[in-house]
Amino acid sequence: MKVAAISLNIAWQDIDKNLERAEEFILQAKTDGCDVVVFPEVFNTGFIAEVGKYAETPHSKTYQSLQQLALTHSINIVAGASEKEPNEKAHNIALVFDDHGNEEAKYSKLQPFNYANEGKYFAPGDKSVTFGLAGVSCSVFICYDLRFPEIFRQVAREVEVIFVIANWPFTRESHWQNLLIARAIENQCFIVGVNRIGDDGVGLKFHGASMVIDPLGKILMQTDEKTEYEVCEFDTSEVVKVRKKFPFLDDIRFV
Repeated sequence: MKVAAISLNIAWQDIDKNLERAEEFILQAKTDGCDVVVFPEVFNTGFIAEVGKYAETPHSKTYQSLQQLALTHSINIVAGASEKEPNEKAHNIALVFDDHGNEEAKYSKLQPFNYANEGKYFAPGDKSVTFGLAGVSCSVFICYDLRFPEIFRQVAREVEVIFVIANWPFTRESHWQNLLIARAIENQCFIVGVNRIGDDGVGLKFHGASMVIDPLGKILMQTDEKTEYEVCEFDTSEVVKVRKKFPFLDDIRFV
């Protein structure tokens, strides 16, 4: 699998601008022969960006644009956005489209980040998801989910790659890095973590540190605070080899 990690410097509350830049990166990824393009959490607006105004109804502009980009450029896309039905709380979601523009998954963040009042505006999801991309079994989680290893365990034995998309501030960057490595080691799979760069509209700073980690915890790729586009190619057959050599997942007990 060849993945383009887009550590987007999100234009605050500017859906049109972020979609425009997304298309530019998708074109670059297609030129570079990538299978999958991954964008951060709520890449189209920034985190908790006036939910009532900027969270779109299902299948609106961001959804339709990503779906069309996947179809037009024959590339798989994983991206974060927010959705809201009238008179309901919003959902912080990950959208997954295959290279024919089909929706492979729509995941709603299981763990709202209540430290920043996310739960006040966003309802929690109620299930994890698995899906196939480029012939590979995958799952996806969002930002604060990373602190809850038990939800990764729910999908571990079913998948070879787990994507984690985030708006993870620089002040806790070491947690992001170490938790991504831990999730790769304990679940014996590839972890693709994609985090934004830049400053948001409330003064938080983000330094990216997007990472790809193999099933033994080796860092294959890590970005810096200025890099928005990076590519990493890896062999997902390593998951089977590692799990066969070290069959630790066979000993999982849910008590």
